[in-house]
Amino acid sequence: MSTALKQMTSDEFLLWAERQDGRWELHDGAAVMMSPERFSHIRAKKHVAFALDDAVTRSNLPCEVFADGVSVKVDARTIFEPDASVVCGPRKPDDTIVIGDPIVVVEVLSPTTAAVDHGRKFSGYFSLPSVEHYLILDPERRVVMHHKRGQGDAIETRVQLDGVVRLEPPGFEVAVGALFPSL
Repeated sequence: MSTALKQMTSDEFLLWAERQDGRWELHDGAAVMMSPERFSHIRAKKHVAFALDDAVTRSNLPCEVFADGVSVKVDARTIFEPDASVVCGPRKPDDTIVIGDPIVVVEVLSPTTAAVDHGRKFSGYFSLPSVEHYLILDPERRVVMHHKRGQGDAIETRVQLDGVVRLEPPGFEVAVGALFPSL
């Protein structure tokens, strides 16, 4: 990831990013260009979005699943673009580009993002009161790190190689195997 020099607010960043090539995030006021993705990463993101969407549909919940492209505003100087997210409640307007209330966020690990996904994004996503679950998927090892909001300030972590990931709230589950491409 390469970083732009200019510091900016979330609102300034959104206006700036619309005029840029490539995909960008805002980390503590600094614009960060997202690295090109390998097919393994793209395939994993596709399976995650499809699996979550299928689980939400089967549960008949008023939620919507998004693949990457939806920005999550963490604070006045931070905007992340997760690989997938789930938003519940009334449907967002079609011209929405940034949300602040996802209930589930998902990042798929890549060699260049692991430290940020486990660090800055972990604390950033859980700073949002709406976030109940943060899933970090390791497509090479086929492992899901399920971080869940617990009692008080606690964050519970479960590492899953198989079985189902229970996302309560909002009230659905998804098979670990469905989150990854077939071998």
